[in-house]
Formats: sequence, C-alpha cells, structure tokens
Amino acid sequence: MFLVLLFSVFTFAQTTKTYYTCPMHPEVVSSKSGDCPKCGMTLVKKTSVIKPKIAAKPEVKPIPKTEKRAKPAETNINKAEVEKNRKLQKTNKIKETNKIGQTKVIKPSVQSEKKAVSPVKTQAQISYTCPMHPEVVSDKPGKCPKCGMDMVEKEDHSHLKAENPNEKKSILKRNSENGRITFGGKTVRYDLYVKDTIVNFTGKNRRAIAINGKLQAPTLYFTEGDTAEIYLHNMLNENTGLHWHGVILPNEQDGVPYLTTKPVTPGETHLYKFRVSQNGTYWYHSHEALQEQIGMNGILVFKKREGEPKTEYNAEIPVLLGDWSDDDPMQIARRLHMANTDWYAVKKNAVQSYWEAIKSGNFGTKTLNEWKRMEAMDVSDVYYDKFLINGTPSSDYSNLKAGDKVRLRVANGGSSTYFWLNYGGGKIKVVGNDGNDVVPIEVDRLIVGVSETYDIEVTIPENKSFEFRATSEDRIGHASLWLGSGEKVEAPNLPRLMLFEGMKMMNGMMEMSGNMKPMNMTMGNQMMDMNEVMYPELSENQRKTTAKHINEMMGVKTEEDKKEDHSQHSEMDMKEEKTIKRLSYNILKSPEKTILPTDTIREMKFTLEGNMNHYLWTLDNKTVTETDKILIKKGEILRIKLYNNSMMRHPMHLHGHDFRLINSKGEYSPLKNVVDIMPMETVTIEFAANQDGDWFFHCHILYHMMAGMGRIFSYENSKPNPQLPNRKLAWKNFIQDNTMTSSMAMLDVASNKIHAETMTMFGPRWANLNEFHSNWNFDHFEGSAKVGRFLGKFQWALPYAGVRVQKNHEIMERQMAEDMGMDFHGKKNWFGQQKASKNKFAFMMGLQYVLPMLITADASVDQNGKVLLELSREDIPLSRRLRGNFSVNSDGEFSTGMRYILQKWLSVSGNYDNEMGWGAGVTLTY
Repeated sequence: MFLVLLFSVFTFAQTTKTYYTCPMHPEVVSSKSGDCPKCGMTLVKKTSVIKPKIAAKPEVKPIPKTEKRAKPAETNINKAEVEKNRKLQKTNKIKETNKIGQTKVIKPSVQSEKKAVSPVKTQAQISYTCPMHPEVVSDKPGKCPKCGMDMVEKEDHSHLKAENPNEKKSILKRNSENGRITFGGKTVRYDLYVKDTIVNFTGKNRRAIAINGKLQAPTLYFTEGDTAEIYLHNMLNENTGLHWHGVILPNEQDGVPYLTTKPVTPGETHLYKFRVSQNGTYWYHSHEALQEQIGMNGILVFKKREGEPKTEYNAEIPVLLGDWSDDDPMQIARRLHMANTDWYAVKKNAVQSYWEAIKSGNFGTKTLNEWKRMEAMDVSDVYYDKFLINGTPSSDYSNLKAGDKVRLRVANGGSSTYFWLNYGGGKIKVVGNDGNDVVPIEVDRLIVGVSETYDIEVTIPENKSFEFRATSEDRIGHASLWLGSGEKVEAPNLPRLMLFEGMKMMNGMMEMSGNMKPMNMTMGNQMMDMNEVMYPELSENQRKTTAKHINEMMGVKTEEDKKEDHSQHSEMDMKEEKTIKRLSYNILKSPEKTILPTDTIREMKFTLEGNMNHYLWTLDNKTVTETDKILIKKGEILRIKLYNNSMMRHPMHLHGHDFRLINSKGEYSPLKNVVDIMPMETVTIEFAANQDGDWFFHCHILYHMMAGMGRIFSYENSKPNPQLPNRKLAWKNFIQDNTMTSSMAMLDVASNKIHAETMTMFGPRWANLNEFHSNWNFDHFEGSAKVGRFLGKFQWALPYAGVRVQKNHEIMERQMAEDMGMDFHGKKNWFGQQKASKNKFAFMMGLQYVLPMLITADASVDQNGKVLLELSREDIPLSRRLRGNFSVNSDGEFSTGMRYILQKWLSVSGNYDNEMGWGAGVTLTY
C-alpha cells in the first residue's frame, strides 16, 4: 500500500509539472525561463498533464517487474537503456538529427514506437500520381499510362491539420531531462584581409576583390558549438562587409549594410562574432552593392560534434560555383536597367532575329512573340566570359582512387547563374541541401539555384579522372572539377538550348495583358521543368509530351493534341526511352519530422512579378524601397505562399531563419533557406518567428535584388541594434543603397544629320528622356526633354510633362506671316492643324505607350493646343547583328534606318529621312 500511495503522489506531481521548451527545438527543455541555446528564441512555458486513470492502472492490476521498468522509461531514461539504443541505432544505420542543430537526442520509447508504427504508416501514406492527371494514382513509381510522364509522390497535406493530442504526448516524451542541450566548443578565430587585385581570365586584366590574396575567399571550418570570431580587415577604398548565408545568428551579425550591420569603412577592422548552432554546408559573401560579382565569397563548413553519427568519406571538397564577366558589375546593372543588352545576346549567340526565325520555320512564332509585346526568349540575362569552380575554370583532385567516396560541398556563389550539375562517373547522390540533411537520393543531374547549397556524394568508379561539371543554365559554358587521375572521362555534355521552342512555350503561356494565363492546376516544387521543351538531349517524344502538358495546364488544345490520343502511348516506347532523372524539391525529404505548432499561424501571399523592359522585379508590384517593413511577432508561425507570375526563375532567400518547404513529404518536408520558384509555380514555406530585429527576404539573383525584389521582416518590440543606434537614419541609408539610378545615351553621326538620345531612370519608376536631331547647318532641328513616371508592372505606359524646341523654315514663315497680320496657309498635319508650331519653344504634356509589335506610341499636346502623335520602334532584330528602326509622326515626318553592331559601343549605320535625305555614318551607344 505504501508503494502504491507513493506512486500515486509521484503521478500527481507529474500532472502539475511545468517546464520551458523551444517551439523550434522541442528537445530543448529547461526548468527555468530563458532563451533557446540553439536559436535564441524565447522558451515557451508548458505544463504536462497526465490523466489520473493512467496513473491508477498499477492499483487495479499489478504489473510484472519487467513491465514496470519499461513504463517509466517514457519519462526517465537510464544509462544502460541509452547505451543499448545507441548500439541499436548504429546497427540499423539510423541517423538521429534534430531539424536545425543536428544534436543527437536518444529517445528509446519513441524509437520503439517508430519500429512498430512508422513502416506501416509510411506504406499507407505514400502513393504516386501524375502531375498532369491527378486522377491517376498508383502505389508504385512509374510512368503515367495516359501521357507517359514520370509519376511523383502524391502531396501529403497532413501538415495543415490541427495538431493531434497524441502528437503532443510524443513531443513531451522527447523532452525528457536527458534531452537537454549543452553548448561546449571552443572559440575559433579567422582574419580576412579584403584587398583589390587583378585577374585575367580572357587575356584582359580586370579588377577583382581578393580575400587573403585569392579571388575565392578561404573556406572557414567550425564545429557545432564553437564560437566564431571573424575579423574583417577592409583594405579597399570603399565600404564592404560580409553576410553569413543561411547561418542562424544574432541580428547585428547578419551583415546587411544599414539593415542589420554597420558597413565596414575603408581601413577599418570589424569583428563578426556568433555561436555556431548548426552543421552542414553554408557560405558567405558581401552584401555591399555589387561586390559579390567580382569576388567576396567563400564556403562555410560547420562540422558535426564529436560522437555524432556521420558518414566517413575519403575526401570532402568545398565546391564554390561562380560566374565572371569582364564588364564592371555597375555597367551590367546599368545595361539591364536600361534594356540595353543587345551586345550580351550577340555574344551569347542567343538573338532570336527575324532572319533566324525564317530560316528555322519560326517566323509566325517570332511575330506572335512581338505582337504580345514580349522580348526574345532566354533563361539568363547576363553574358559571362567564364564560369568558375573555386575561383578557376578547371581544377584537379588527382589523389583519389577507385572506390573512394567523396563528399562535394557545393555552394552556388554565382551572381545570376543557375548551374546544372552532372558527373562523368555516373549518378550523384544528394545528402544535404541548404545546410540541412536530407534522406539520400540518387539522380542523374540537378540544377542548383543561385545561392543554394547541396551536399553531394560521388564515387570514383575506376582509376581514371572523372569530370564533375557545372554548366550554366543558358549552356554557353561550364566549369570542371576533375576527380581522380588517369584517362579523363567527361561528364555528359549539355547542348545549346532550342530557344524558339521556348518562345513557342512563352507565347502560349502569356496573355496580351502581359500576365500569365490562368492555369487548370497548381504546380510547384519543380515537379515539371517547362524548359524541357528546349533541351536537345531529350527525345523528341519527351519534349512534345512536356509541351502538351503545358498546353493542358493552360487549357489549350492544339491541332496535334486533337489528332493524338494520349492513351495510345505504348509501354514499349516508354521503356525504350531512357529518362534522365533530375532532382526536384518534391522528392527532398527531411530525415525527421519538421512540423511546427499550428496555434499561432499567420498566412501571407506574395506574387513575384517583373519585366525586362526596364528590369523591374517586385513582390506584388512593389520594390523593397516602395514598401514599409512587414511587422511580425516573436513566437508566431509565418506561412507564406509565393506565386511566380513572371517568365524568370527567382531564388528567394530568407536571412537568419530556416523554413519548411511544404512538399509531398508532409511532416518530413525539407528545411531550407532558399527556394527556387520556376515560372508559373506556387510554393508554400513556413517558419517560426524566433529571432529579433530586421531580416531581409529577397531574390538572390544579384541584379533582381538590386532592382528591388525583396521585403523586410521586422520583429515588433525588438531590442535596439547596437551597431545601428539611429534606426530611422539606418533605414534611410538602406533605401538609398537599394535605389538604382541608371543612364544610357545614343549618338548617331551621319552624313545627313546628327541624332542624339539620352535616358535616365531614377529608381524603378521615374524617368527623364531627352532627344535632339538636326541637320549639319542647324537651321532645321527639333528637341525635347520629358520627365515622367512609368505605370504598371510591365511599364508600358509613361505619362510625362516636358518642353519641346523646334526650328525649321515653316515655323519661320508662320511667324513672319503672323507678324505681318497675314493668314498663314502651311501644310496640315493628320489632325487638320497647322504643321508649323506658333513658336520655337513650347511646354507639353503627353503619354507614351507600348503597342503590340513593341511599337511605341507617343501622343502629346503643347501649350498652344497642337497635338503630335509619333509611332516608332528601335532595335528591330533583323539578323544577329543587324537592327532596324523607323519613326513616323502626325506632322508627316518619316525616317528609317539600319545599324550593324560591330562591338559593345559601336555600330555602322545608314538612314533615310524624308526631310534630310539619305545618310550613312556611325552610331555610338552607351
């Protein structure tokens, strides 16, 4: 009786036990309030309640000693039991990692429960379906019997359901006293010296920024639990700084100038100090202006703690991908902003001119493309001279032999390039993404988005040198890493894209309004690669199948689709076609549950939009400089739905947090800090608001970010940032740093006339346009200066105000006639008004608008009521280097011409002007 009474008292005490735990790290338990030692989030108070009937069971029915020992094991774990489970885990090769810190916590009761329940549950949950035909469901992977597309795991939406009480009990079991986290580790110091240097990749010396004497910054190694002390010595003549990409750290150490961290001024030494609470592959780079394009990046390796389960490799190699241009990055940004990228297209051989369209039988496709006011098809905006791995186009690791297993820690440090990764030695196994472990998956190739990291395992199959290749998405070049020694075995070559096929796809997806057509279904997580229609290495049948799926999504039925019945695909044809397995987000799986609490969820939606006209990239048609910070509360769960309503991919990166990318794995959805969103895709991410301060959420394509594609999440009631004491001034400086001002100019010097144009963009919307043309006697000229604001996300409309100055014989004759009191009977314009203006100088207001076929209509009225309408177009792509132009206005003036592009700044040109005659000369373009 005494023992039973004692047991009852103990049980009662358990029902009222209070403890504190971290919403992001439930294995962290404390008897006192405070902050989580892993992520800094405030611990949440919880009380465990156990029903009396469970505690009363021993009174009703005595339990044998063996069972009595098993029951308390749910809340109290002895050393022998822990050791037993460790051995069992090692035998079964089960990796126990928490979702961010990867610190091992032994949970015998949960482990035994998994043995009994999980396999059955998994078998019941996993099913496969066709992305295009969701009614097709199978319990095995394979091809869709209707269309032949590879079936994917069916999405599990169980994460949206309310939290189940049993799950809470399970979490409570994991929060045992033995599950507490302690931070040991040591202080690890690095000194980074930033200095200008010269590199030469193309035979031309160009400026770069070196860290410790090299273009690629040194790889920094830490062990989870260490305290990082990184001293940045700025030896440049400009501000700089470093951002620790994907690292969870105090806000003031994040490294975004004026937002989280003060800029490091010339001659200054700055200390970054933070505790390492993660393990995996991360990287670091400058967030100061466009410095990342010319250096200032390196890899971070956070090793697991001693004693943690880990795979042994013969070699672990950091692989930093990069893109190099001989152009100054400020000039690249300026050209993009001013839509002056003809030279890039010429260099890439990516011009889809009318001549090439006619030769390839795509004249109708090209015409429809321009009728819908779209630019030519491409998957990358910038021409890069070289692509790099670890700072060089090619490098060797020859000290590897047959059978060696190698871990490649890959980080895409490119400014705007996506890379396809493949391997000459066979398949590649993905074991980690964005610093977090994933259940290993083998693929033939994968595309790594800008700023993403992947941990990849490859094996050296024989004593040869095998190429690990990173090919730019536009396939104009690649960089190589050679593993092993001996005869070289190249990775599969990726041929140039069939861009007109991509143009056809784009035409079908876009409405005349510029928006994407509404879809019959929601696609996401890279389940379908629409660019497959452009991949020559795929079979024609596979490309056509992808094209049909796109039409199906758009609700379009083509003549070919009507003739061909999808159900007629024979099994033999499907088997004969060797498919290339690529990685998609939908098959990434966390090795453990990543579910978050559901009681404080806050949902947000953003539409990713933009245009190539003036390189505007926005969320909900607003740039980061046009919006206020988004206030969030500590402790809430943010669920964000992102829809890409543009034709470009966008790798969206969240600073200072990991988020769950909701995919088919449901509770085991992977943790990431970058999500690549393809055109027309919708993805959902969610994260716990467990930090303090302001955090950047932005597209990691450098030039998209600088064009405005981002938002700031700001925690309410944040403590003051010691590095930015004047918060209002810091925000003003941040806005100023992220507001682009760009200009362009054109001067056409011909035998019959001189013509000049300039344009300046002030931020994303405001513009100044100036134009002047004259004969060489300067007795017949016209000029104008306009200031206006572009409207809409496609910036097709520009209302403006300005002045016009004119001089010609008709104006002089009109003035003379009026001065003499005589009626003037000069030529009339299209609207029945006198062509000759009343005076040389006049104020005006007007509107420019882009019409189909990319023709600009400019209608204005001056202070005297005279109306002028002009229709014009520049840069009509007649061939790869030949451009046409024309202009006609309501005064009856007409001109046309052509120019042949010789190089970046220079063209030869010819023209005809109905008032100035024929002429030839040169055109200078800036």
